[in-house]
Amino acid sequence: LELTVRRVLENAELRESNRFYRTQLASHHPGPLVFASQAMRDVQALIDAVGPTDTTVLILGESGTGKEMVAQAIHDRSPRAQRELVAIDGSGLQENLFESELFGHERGAFTGADRMKRGLIEEAAGSTLFLDEIGDIGPAIQAKLLRVMETSTFRRLGGNKTHSTDARFVAATNRDIEAMSRSGTFRSDLYFRLSRFVITIPPLRERREDIEPLAKHFLALLTRTTPMTLAPDALKLLVAYDWPGNVRELRN
Repeated sequence: LELTVRRVLENAELRESNRFYRTQLASHHPGPLVFASQAMRDVQALIDAVGPTDTTVLILGESGTGKEMVAQAIHDRSPRAQRELVAIDGSGLQENLFESELFGHERGAFTGADRMKRGLIEEAAGSTLFLDEIGDIGPAIQAKLLRVMETSTFRRLGGNKTHSTDARFVAATNRDIEAMSRSGTFRSDLYFRLSRFVITIPPLRERREDIEPLAKHFLALLTRTTPMTLAPDALKLLVAYDWPGNVRELRN
């Protein structure tokens, strides 16, 4: 009886913890895309078309245009939406750390690897793996990534056992990886595999109709306790500016 009661209490505690963490995740979940321009309506139409499929998607656009938001929108329209989008930044880690994060590693694979670690490819099983800044990853990782995408199999760093994955791949970059593939600095076979379906996000200076709704959206988010409005002259200044940092700069 004591064991049964303890198990019931532990399950109840796990349910409460699960509810708490789901609430925390929801609070960090990106909101809907905000736009008024025809260019972004076209982007939205592409998202609606490719979202329900398992097709690999390549998102192109300058830094700060909202590539991760588009990736999240694609995931939210897919049958995988009940699971969290898993993201990894190709520019934020050294190559060996990136490989370990992506594929995982076995115990003893390198100095400090005192236990086995599952990679993000395994964590993204049944979900979407978002590969941000794919143009920054090195040739060795490119080759391994191509193999995963072609065969749905991979090996952990330092391991010999082959594992399988059913993750969907969405990649993004602010670099011209088509030109890089022609010059040999990015694998052409990986580029062709990634570019089955391409969504290009135009910079904010080319869709100035979006500046006002975005500015009002961010202002409402950032001034919830003391609501504020933008004066007409302030809006004119915002619309006239070219925003080299795009939506991220506007939010800042």
